[in-house]
Amino acid sequence: MGLTMYQVDAFTSELFKGNPAAVCLLDQPREDSWMQAVAYEMNLSETAFLLPEADGYRLRWFTPKTEVKLCGHATLASAHVLYTEKLLPADHEARFYTLSGLLTAKYEVNNGLIELNFPAALPFACEPPPGLLEALPVKPLYIGRVNDDYLLEVATEEEVRAVIPDFPRLAEVVRGAIVTAASAAKEYDFISRFFAPLEGINEDPVTGSAHCKLAPYWQEKLKRDTFTAYQASERGGFLQLTMTGNRVQIGGRAVTVLKGHLLV
Repeated sequence: MGLTMYQVDAFTSELFKGNPAAVCLLDQPREDSWMQAVAYEMNLSETAFLLPEADGYRLRWFTPKTEVKLCGHATLASAHVLYTEKLLPADHEARFYTLSGLLTAKYEVNNGLIELNFPAALPFACEPPPGLLEALPVKPLYIGRVNDDYLLEVATEEEVRAVIPDFPRLAEVVRGAIVTAASAAKEYDFISRFFAPLEGINEDPVTGSAHCKLAPYWQEKLKRDTFTAYQASERGGFLQLTMTGNRVQIGGRAVTVLKGHLLV
C-alpha cells in the first residue's frame, strides 16, 4: 500500500487558504536524501515526516531544497493529522522531538484550536546588510536580526501589503526576511509577510517560525502578552499568540485537503 500522506492547509479553517504542508507518516527511519526527494516531489513550502519515538514522534521538516530546523505550519499540520485521524486522543499532548528540541501541541476541544509551544527569539537591532533594502524596497522604522533572518517594521499595513521583493537578489543577501507593521484593523494586532527565496520559498503563505520572532518583538512594542496576527500572503492566515516567558504559544486551525499513499 505504501506510506500514508496528507496535505493540510494550516492556520486556516477554509480549504485552499492558509499554508499547505504535506505530512508523511513513516513506518521506519528513512535516508535524508529520500526525504529530500519526497519534499521536492511534493513541491510545498514544507513536507513533515513523522516517526513514532519514545512518548511522541520524531519530526523533521524539508523544503523542496533543504531541511529546516523549525517550522510552525507543518508542525500544526502534523498535530492536526494525529488528532483528526485519532492516532492521538484529543485530550493528550502531542510531543515532537525536533532539531529545535522538544515541541508540544495540544488540542482545544471547545474551539478546535491547536496550540503549539515554541521557543521565542527576540530580534536585536542592527544595520541592514548590504543589498537588503535594494532587494526589499521598504522604508523601515526598525531593522532587527535573529540568527539568519531579518525583521523589518514599516509604518503602515499598506506598505506591508504593497512590497514587491527582488527575489533573486534577496536570496543573495539573507536567508529570510520578515516585514511587519501594526494594524488598525480590529481583527488583528499586527500584520506580516515572510520571504525566503534562498530556501526555495519566495513568499511563505503563513509562517509559524517567523512569529517566534514577531511575538516577542510586538510584546515589547505593545506591552502585551497576547495577540492576534495576520500574515498577508495571497492565501493569508490567522494566528493566536501568547508569550509565556521565553516561549510563545502559537494557536491556529487546520483542514485536511488530501489523503493518499506514497508508493515506495
